[in-house]
Amino acid sequence: MTQNINKRSKFFLACVLLTMIFGIANGANPPKRVVKLGFIPLTDCAPLVIAKEMGFFAKYGVDVQITKEASWAVVRDKILNGELDGAHCLFSMPFSVYTGIGGKAGSEMKIAMLLSSNGQAITLSKDFCGNVGYKDVKGVAAAVKQLKTKKEVTFAMTFPGGTHDIWLRNWLAAAGVNSKSVGIITIPPPQMVANMKVDNMEGFCVGEPWNGVAATQNIGFTHIASQDIWKDHPEKALVVNKAFADTDKEDLKNVMKAIIEACKWLDVMSNRKKAALFLSKPNYVNAPVQVIEARLMGSTDLGCDLGVQKYKDDYMLFYKNGQVNTPKISYGIWFMAQYVRFGMLDSAPNYKAIAQKLIMSDLYEEVAKSMNVPIADDMKPFKTNLETITFDPNNPAAYIAGAKK
Repeated sequence: MTQNINKRSKFFLACVLLTMIFGIANGANPPKRVVKLGFIPLTDCAPLVIAKEMGFFAKYGVDVQITKEASWAVVRDKILNGELDGAHCLFSMPFSVYTGIGGKAGSEMKIAMLLSSNGQAITLSKDFCGNVGYKDVKGVAAAVKQLKTKKEVTFAMTFPGGTHDIWLRNWLAAAGVNSKSVGIITIPPPQMVANMKVDNMEGFCVGEPWNGVAATQNIGFTHIASQDIWKDHPEKALVVNKAFADTDKEDLKNVMKAIIEACKWLDVMSNRKKAALFLSKPNYVNAPVQVIEARLMGSTDLGCDLGVQKYKDDYMLFYKNGQVNTPKISYGIWFMAQYVRFGMLDSAPNYKAIAQKLIMSDLYEEVAKSMNVPIADDMKPFKTNLETITFDPNNPAAYIAGAKK
């Protein structure tokens, strides 16, 4: 009996082996690898969700699995250890990690392209309601001083050196509040509202829809949007594992093509209601569709009886004729200059060399040209909304000296 079973097993294995050999000899394609991309439940994970749901990944011949992750720190770790090939990620995270602020210094996370601009906000608790209005930056210092007589004042962001951290610090500086005089803590985006509800902080900076959810639940109000701090600023990026970037460029290029197509689709405003329906699902953002949709459409119910703010050309953007998607070296230099400005780094890093190491400019240009996508100009001076000083990426030291005055 045992001999018969062994014979049948050997025969079966021989048949499988012959089938494989025959298939290879006749040019059969081996199974495609699965590309694993992570995301954090935020509205601006939309390019990955739409590329998946609308079949753009399949169109470009890549089998992509997208997974919801718990925090930016988890995303960082999974990209670095190869558990994820890439992710929807804070644009500045690779610079924070590489310089040792948000991870082990020298760790490389590669930026393939940008996914979005605008669409983040600073939410303040009801403690500020009536004392500080929409974009009332001048009233913040007095309100913070008054609150300090009652309790320690704490603000939250989502990752040290991340975009939300830097919007928060820029806002505090513009308001005349030294960021070292208040508490700044790290909270994952989906946990912001719950933490404000139990009074763990007086304000937070995060992406949508969590500012909208806080306003809807009457826990806090939208004080200022990130596009009010810097119109059309870089926000989320497709950040990839170094090994994936180095050894699997064809799959990466096809992933980028699918995401660019998704970004184009998202910037057709009539598509955004459908996008909001996808994003609201439990396996994605898991938030009320009305809140996601409203802010995607540029309509911000601020809360605190402040009314509705309509953004006409600076709502959350994903394409804007290619202007959004170009990963600029100058943006990387700007973020690292902020690290020096706010004392997060003791000395200036090699700005341009690091930005060039981490940003895959050549690969992006290759993909963009193949799709006739315009490439935005880089390394030109620019100025953010809340500052009077111009930032020249070729001379960050001059900007830092002026900003500290």
